[in-house]
Amino acid sequence: MATYRFTTPTIRENPGGEYHPLFSRIEIPVGISVLKVDGEYYEVRYPSEEETLAADIFYLGGVTHTVSVEEKADLEAAGYEVETID
Repeated sequence: MATYRFTTPTIRENPGGEYHPLFSRIEIPVGISVLKVDGEYYEVRYPSEEETLAADIFYLGGVTHTVSVEEKADLEAAGYEVETID
């Protein structure tokens, strides 16, 4: 039986703040959380506790999640990539 993995999207940003000017050239990947609410998927940068509790499914940003075949189909229909691992 195949295993399916979903990795949430990321964006690249620099640390910002009052650092040395060279730090502005460094970009790090930052995960975006994905929530499924009433059958629709939403991307949320900083989800609140209320949002995560209200969601049918919550995928924490920056993490790889194991998903079922049904959820794989739903994620792909919503435009996300899901990796098949044998």
